[in-house]
Amino acid sequence: MPKPSPRPYYLDPLAERYASSAMSALFSDDTKFTTWRRLWIALAECEKELGLDITGAQIAQMKATVTPIDYERVRRIEAETRHDVMAHIKAWAEKCPKARPIIHLGATSAYVGDNTDLIVMREAARILLRRLAVVIGTLKAFALKHRQLATLGFTHFQPAQLTTVGKRACLWLLDLTMDFEALESFQANLPFRGVKGTTGTQASFLTLFDGNHAKVRKLDAMVSKRMGFDRVLPVTGQTYTRKIDSQAAAAVAGLAQSLHKLANDIRLLQHLKEIEEPFEKSQVGSSAMAYKRNPMRSERLTALCRHIIALAQEPAMTASEQWLERTLDDSASRRLSLPGLFLSADAALVVARSVCDGLVVNPAMIERHIREELPFMATETVLMEAVRKGGDRQDLHERIRRHAVAAGSRVKQQGAENDLLERIAADKAFGMDRTRLHALLNVREFVGRAPEQVLEFVKGTVDPILARARAYGPVEDVHLLV
Repeated sequence: MPKPSPRPYYLDPLAERYASSAMSALFSDDTKFTTWRRLWIALAECEKELGLDITGAQIAQMKATVTPIDYERVRRIEAETRHDVMAHIKAWAEKCPKARPIIHLGATSAYVGDNTDLIVMREAARILLRRLAVVIGTLKAFALKHRQLATLGFTHFQPAQLTTVGKRACLWLLDLTMDFEALESFQANLPFRGVKGTTGTQASFLTLFDGNHAKVRKLDAMVSKRMGFDRVLPVTGQTYTRKIDSQAAAAVAGLAQSLHKLANDIRLLQHLKEIEEPFEKSQVGSSAMAYKRNPMRSERLTALCRHIIALAQEPAMTASEQWLERTLDDSASRRLSLPGLFLSADAALVVARSVCDGLVVNPAMIERHIREELPFMATETVLMEAVRKGGDRQDLHERIRRHAVAAGSRVKQQGAENDLLERIAADKAFGMDRTRLHALLNVREFVGRAPEQVLEFVKGTVDPILARARAYGPVEDVHLLV
C-alpha cells in the first residue's frame, strides 16, 4: 500500500508501491551494510583461525557493534574520501577501536561489495521461488478444476480446434515450471567471489601468510563456507565475472516473459467474457464509464514484466563492457538494474498471485462461443461419416467448402446465426438429417486428450516442483494495492 505522507523528492514506485516489504528490505541499506560488517567479521575470524595476530577481544567488539550503523557519520566521511567502503570502515572503526587495525585486513572493496551482492541475489531468488510456487500451486488447482471444461482453442486469435480451460492453464504452468527450474538452478549453483584481493591474485593474503599458498586457499574456502556458500569462484579479476548478473537477469526475464504471456491471455479472454480477473465489489473500472470492468491487474502485470524484460538488457551490456581485471562503469548500472529486476519480479508475482487466485470462469459464454464455431470444426467429422456411408470424398469436400463459405458470410456480414448444419442437412449428397448431424457434435470428442494431459502434466511435472518448493519455506503474506 502506498505510504500516506508525500515526500518532496522522488521515491521509487517499486519499493514504495509494488514490491513486498521482504524484497524491499533485502535490497535496503541496512541489509547491505550489516552484511558488509558480517563479511569483515568472517574474514577476521578465519584469518585468526589460520594464525594471524587477531584477538578474540577485537572480534568480540566487532560483533557487538554490527548495529546500529551511524549513516550520518558515514555520509560525512564519504564526502571527504569519495569512497563508500572506506567511509564505512572508518565509521565502524570509531565504534570498535580495538578492531580498527584488522578491519578489512588484506581485502579490497569488492570483497564486501561483490560478496554481499551474491548473498542478496541468492536470497532474492529464493523469495521469488517461494512466490512462484504459490502461483504454480494456484494455477494447478485451477487447471484440475477445469480440466474437462471444453473451450475454443485459438491460433492467431482465430477460432481453432477445441481444448479445455484446464489444459490452457497448463500452457501457463509449463512456462512457469521452466522458470522455477531456471531460478532454482541459478541460486543452487551460485558461487561466492570469496577472498581474492585487488586484482584477483590473492597477493595481499599471500603476504599476510608469509607465502603459504595452502593457507590462502583455505582462507578463501573457509570464508565462503562461513557465509553459506559451498562453491567459490576459482578465478576472478577484481570483481566476480559480471556474467553472473547477466545470468540472474536472464532467469528473471524468463519469468517475466511467462507472466506477461499469462496476463495477456487473461486480457484477451476477459474481452471475450470467458474468463475474468477478480473484480472487487466496490472497484471502479473507469472514472467515466461506470459499467466497465477493466483487467487492471493483468495490465499492471504486463507493465511490470515489460519493464523487467527491458531492464534485463543492462546486465548483459555491463558484462560485455568490463575491461581486463575490471572497470567502474558497472557500479552505477548495477545499483539500478539488479534491485530493479528483483523488486519488479517480486511485484509481478504478487500481482500474478492475486489474479490467479480469483479467476472467474463464465461457462455460459464459453459454451456460446463453442456453439457458434463448432459446426465449422465438425466438418471433417461430417465428411468422414458421409464418405463412410458411400459418398464421394472429393465432391463432398467441395460441397462442405461452399456451404462453409456461405455460412461464414452470413455470420460475418449479416450478424446471423451459423446455419452450416442446416445447409448440410438440406444437401441430399450427405444423406444426414439435423438430428444425425448434431449427434456428431459431441464436444467431448473434440478436446482429444486434453483432460488426461492435465492430470499427467500435474503429476509428472508440477507436483515434483511443488514438493521441492517446500524447502524454501512459506511465503509471507503481503497486503499491497494489487
